Amino acid sequence: MRTVTVVGASLSGLYAARELRAQGFDGRLVIIGEEPHAPYDRPPLSKDFLTGRTEEAQLALTDTEETEGLGAEWLLGVRARGLDARGRTVLLGDGRTVATDGVVIATGASARRLPGDRLAGVHTLRTLDDARGLREDLGRGTRRIVVIGGGFIGAETASSCAALGHSVTVLEAAALPLVPQLGAEMAAACAALHRRGGVELIIGTGVAGLRGTVAVTGVELSDGRTLPADIVIVGIGATPNTAWLAGSTVALRDGVLCDDGCATALPQVVAVGDVARVGGSRAEHWTSATEQPRVAVANLLAGRTTRTLRSVPYFWSDQYGSRVQFAGRRRDGDTVRIAEGELTGGELTGGAPPDGGFLALYEREGRTTAVLSVDRPRPFMRARRELVREEGQVSSGAA
Repeated sequence: MRTVTVVGASLSGLYAARELRAQGFDGRLVIIGEEPHAPYDRPPLSKDFLTGRTEEAQLALTDTEETEGLGAEWLLGVRARGLDARGRTVLLGDGRTVATDGVVIATGASARRLPGDRLAGVHTLRTLDDARGLREDLGRGTRRIVVIGGGFIGAETASSCAALGHSVTVLEAAALPLVPQLGAEMAAACAALHRRGGVELIIGTGVAGLRGTVAVTGVELSDGRTLPADIVIVGIGATPNTAWLAGSTVALRDGVLCDDGCATALPQVVAVGDVARVGGSRAEHWTSATEQPRVAVANLLAGRTTRTLRSVPYFWSDQYGSRVQFAGRRRDGDTVRIAEGELTGGELTGGAPPDGGFLALYEREGRTTAVLSVDRPRPFMRARRELVREEGQVSSGAA
């Protein structure tokens, strides 16, 4: 390959560029980014950046020395609008084209929106520009804030808003936030963090609409109630950025379809990060975005799948002064055992984590399948390493 184009100046896109150079590619490297910003770290956006403890300069993932060392052509502030895989050309929104021999798709995902969310005071939180706008809005005095969605982004944003002294309510349409990831009992324990942080959590009720003409004034619930709101933050998940691939020969289904090595059906195209559906699932987590590029680039340069990704899923979330960490693959029917710490009684079934936190093990047929920790980082890391070791034995056929 003489030219490789990375579409997406994201965390995974940057890691792919690094891997290309590390694995010996010395040809032309083009990095295309829809945002005008160089690659930046997204996790702090809902936490330290929102509260003012971190500024923009500290979010940067590269410095001048590394940028020059990569020897890449950076095309920032321009979106990709098409891929002609047969002609090996990336089409850009400004009319330009980039001829290329290989493509790394790293276009990430965009925040899902609600009808009417163009009202002033309604925010999503996915990009640096999103975080800038929300931070500015939060700085205009104490506000009544409604966060729609109790997932990780919603919980982290609610935590930051509460820390800034705002009145915060979190709405979750499901019976509990994070049940698919954690199961009902442990989801209840983590949901109790909201109450401990002074945030009201309303569960089992959907949103019927937003109130307001120019600016939002309230959130209408499906049960007929209306919550007054000066700011509404919509955190209801993300949609993979694949619209630019419509009409190409790249297979799409809730992301770019890839095998276990991040390779598409086209030998010159791989995908990484939030946009990639690898081996049947799409993982929107920092660790996936940093682990996938090594395998993807190796397969791209080989022209076929020579390596596959074997990793234990891992994610973490900082909220209300606690760190929540999870690793493994939980399935319905797994039993949960509290290995360290305890749960205290609470309003939500399952109790609440005490200040000391806890470590919970998910088990199936005598084997640990996943581990959850609240404020027990060292025991968690030991349990995570054991999970990785056991998975390696299973995948190799060992007992």
